[in-house]
Amino acid sequence: MRVVLIGATGTIGRAVDRALAARHEVVRVGHTGGDLQVDMASTDSIRRLFEAVGPFDALVSAAGQARFAALEALADDDFRFSLDNKLMGQVNLVRLGLAHVRDGGSFTLTSGVLAGEPMPGSAAISLVNAGVEAFGRAAALEMPRGVRINVVSPPWVSETLQAMGQDPSGGVPAEKVAAAYLASVEEERTGEVIDARTFA
Repeated sequence: MRVVLIGATGTIGRAVDRALAARHEVVRVGHTGGDLQVDMASTDSIRRLFEAVGPFDALVSAAGQARFAALEALADDDFRFSLDNKLMGQVNLVRLGLAHVRDGGSFTLTSGVLAGEPMPGSAAISLVNAGVEAFGRAAALEMPRGVRINVVSPPWVSETLQAMGQDPSGGVPAEKVAAAYLASVEEERTGEVIDARTFA
């Protein structure tokens, strides 16, 4: 399959790339790196990406930024940034990508554990993650031509915790998280929120 991987240069993205590349052609897309670049907050940038990519069999989004801060510290711009990037960015990958995905293809989006297990400081991220999951479930009911859509919910990733100076044993290695994305691409799943912890 020809798989477009958004966020290919990130911690999860690199692990997903390794898992996919063993069996598929991967088009690596980053914000500043990769084979191609995209600004998730710009519909024009997403349109240009799909024009450059052409037809594909699957799209995996392991990208999307959102702000983490105490509720009283979150400003309108913080919520807008989070909504424009991680939520609407991924929604638009699907909306605009439908014209380019082949029959029977798939979309895999990313939410996160904070959708259902919030913590202090996660108001914007939890909002966005829950929105991505609701969109994935609803969009699956209307996908044309046998196209599938799922959302992967990663937990804290060990490598990210380590980079933050925290105990990595509280997370799941990126390699294990990547298995959830591979299952979404290769298995006949649709309309699911896939908890990546089940692959650990």
